[in-house]
Formats: sequence, structure tokens, C-alpha cells
Amino acid sequence: MPDRPSLDNRLALVTGGGTGLGLAIAGSLGRRGARLALASRSEAHLAAGKEALAADRLAASTHVCDVRDVHAVRRLVRTLEEEHGGVDILINNAAGNFVRPAEELPEKAFANVVDIVLNGTFNASRAAGRAMIEAGRSGVILNVVATYAWTGGPGTIHSACAKAGVLAMTRTLAVEWARHGIRVVAVAPGPFDSRGAADRLWPSEDLEARVRAGIPLARFATREEVAEACAFLVSDAASYVTGECLTIDGGASLGRGFLGETGPVPRIRRRRSERPPEGT
Repeated sequence: MPDRPSLDNRLALVTGGGTGLGLAIAGSLGRRGARLALASRSEAHLAAGKEALAADRLAASTHVCDVRDVHAVRRLVRTLEEEHGGVDILINNAAGNFVRPAEELPEKAFANVVDIVLNGTFNASRAAGRAMIEAGRSGVILNVVATYAWTGGPGTIHSACAKAGVLAMTRTLAVEWARHGIRVVAVAPGPFDSRGAADRLWPSEDLEARVRAGIPLARFATREEVAEACAFLVSDAASYVTGECLTIDGGASLGRGFLGETGPVPRIRRRRSERPPEGT
């Protein structure tokens, strides 16, 4: 098996890093030698995440921080500068999502998701990016988006709008900050195995089966598969990649064609009038 690209001694800050995909990403980075800092609104999530990493012989500092609070984010980045030498890798993973038709979605719920996903990503990116620029240090920012940022996502208008903004932010900052040696990239995971996501997005076995049936590879991703792709993008192996969004969805967002097929194309008997003449 080829060696994994090293992240030795680089400090990675992962928002929403105590559970789920954020924790899996932290583990993948840590196994490549990165130093880890986890941020979350929940002390309980941070404690559980730190314990899970310790079981994998990985250490992490933990920080209670709400990414919606710009001042809290600035304090966190300043603390990491003072105590750990500064952030080299920022993973913007903190998010909120649930299924609700647009006509039933309270305005406050829409604003709350946008605040966490879009404003929170900007708050963290700006704080970490400014620190990198002021220190003359290169770095990588990776944002977690979703394919419905460009396909649309009925039932998730709050998250779709927020993620679309994050995708635009990814491409904009990639151009603005390239001259500082800062790469900005994104990943768009499709459905992956997660109890939390299952409870919110496909809470019944029937819904889960319908979601899986729409994936050409006919299965969900694992968190580890998504995390490994993230680790590649923030490593030197992807040093010429910026402004790009890597889709990791088993083909779920690809066009189905007019037949709507995700499996083998069926054999179709032509109408008699459309059959080619004999001998052609």
C-alpha cells in the first residue's frame, strides 16, 4: 500500500469536530501526523471526540466555540496562534440540517442554518486566513458542502442556500488568497453512514431504501471514505488544487438520462416503423 501523504506537525482545526464526519476527518489527519484541535458548541461532544481519538492513540486539544460568534472564533484562532503556533489546516465542517418543505420552514430556522453554515464558515475562514497572511504562512481551508448546492434539494432549502454560498466562497477565496499560498477547496459528500443523518434525513427504512436506490453505486459512503478524500485534498499531494469541489456521492448527482436508469440500460424493442431496412 502506498504511503499516505504526510501532514507532520501541521495544526488542523476542525469545526464540528467532536462527532460524525468532523471526528472522522480529524482521525484521518491525525494518522498522517497532524496536530489536532477540535471545536464544537458542545462540551459533551468534544469530550467524546477526544476520548475516541485517544483510543486511536491520537491527541487533540478541545475548544468550546460557536462559529456563529465571530468574536469567539477570533479568540479561538488567537489562542491556537499563541499556544500551538497557528492553524495550518482549517476544516469547516460545522453545520445544521433537517428536512422541511419550504412552505413549512420557519424564517428563524432558515436564518439559523444559514448563520451556522455560511456565516460560520466565513467567520472561521476569515480569522484563520488573516492569521496565516499576517504570519506569512501558507495553509489550506477545506469546506464541507453538498451536491444540492448546485442541483437543488427539495426539503433542504435552508441548507442548499447556505452550502451554495459556501461553494461560491470557496472559489472566491481560492482566487483572492492564492497569492498568499493559501489553498481553499471543498468536498460534497453524498449520503454516508451516519446515525445522526439517518435520524434527520431518512428516518424510516423505506426512505433509506429510496435514497440508496438513487445511488448508481448502490450503497452509502462510509465516513472514513469521505475523510480520506479530505485528507488528500489538504495534503501536499493536492498542492496544485484550489477552488475545486470534489464530489463524493457514488454517482448520485449525475444525470440519469431520459430513461431515468441507475442500473443496466434495458433492451428496448423498436417499433416496427423504426426498424432499419433489411441489409443495413
